[in-house]
Amino acid sequence: MSEDARSATETPREPRLWAVVGATGTGKTALSLEIADALAARSIPAEIVNADAMQLYRGMDIGTAKLPPADRRGIPHHLLDVLEVTDEAAVAWYQDAARRAISQINDRGADAVLVGGSGLYVSGTVFDFRFPPHDDALRAELESELAAQGPGVLYARLRDLDPHTAERVDPRNGRRIVRALEVIAQGERTHGAALPDEPALWHPRTRLIGVGVARDRLVPRLDARVADMWRAGLLDEVAVLRERGLERGVTAQRAIGYAHALAQLRGELTEADAIAQTQALTRRYARRQVAWFRRYRAVQWIEPGSNAADLVAAGSF
Repeated sequence: MSEDARSATETPREPRLWAVVGATGTGKTALSLEIADALAARSIPAEIVNADAMQLYRGMDIGTAKLPPADRRGIPHHLLDVLEVTDEAAVAWYQDAARRAISQINDRGADAVLVGGSGLYVSGTVFDFRFPPHDDALRAELESELAAQGPGVLYARLRDLDPHTAERVDPRNGRRIVRALEVIAQGERTHGAALPDEPALWHPRTRLIGVGVARDRLVPRLDARVADMWRAGLLDEVAVLRERGLERGVTAQRAIGYAHALAQLRGELTEADAIAQTQALTRRYARRQVAWFRRYRAVQWIEPGSNAADLVAAGSF
């Protein structure tokens, strides 16, 4: 058969979705760039979609390890710097925005590379999952309770009603606790319980890749990363964002590192304490990320520095 005849009978390649997941500080961003480059070497264009909840915010760069535009290798990136620090990041909104970006990328004949460690954002996008509805009146009532009693009382209620979800919620995160109780009160299943062990994929051609680092190697990396952020000027970044309304932000002001830098600026923490507390929270967050992504058997776990060309070559799905 001639080359022309063979080409005419070949089925056109359908665009893929690559999802690069894992704990913070494991090298997901670097791998996403390497995958895009490896695809390009095969004449397959690729674009990257952010799945880090805090990288959605304009100006939150140092504390989120956001890749500077000059380091993006000319690869189009999506869902970076799309919110102001006073905006609230909603998971259902993100799901719609991410899926729309992925669909548009695929419509251009390119593969989409979703990268980030915000578990619910990734799962809500990659898996066939519908978010429970909102009840504004009920939420207002729960938020009044939160303001009057603090998160402890509401968290105890959540633990009684849905221990599975309570395990995945920070007891100090009043916003997440309120949302979980709002969903339960409507007779719905919460985010933590609603995601099955092996959910169906939203995109039929999805490849899930997890970057894993042993805890004894990851912890020093995370601690050093936090200290480097302060040295790189996180406090100055937060001072600028404070002028732009960071302290009024429902989501942004609670970001790990930013909350502690704010406390340092207010004189409530020394720099040493702010760094130490951020390091402790970062380690705890990394544990939760690993637990979240380890639930899915479809994830292929690799070490940092793995050959992206080999991953792409094996990705003939």
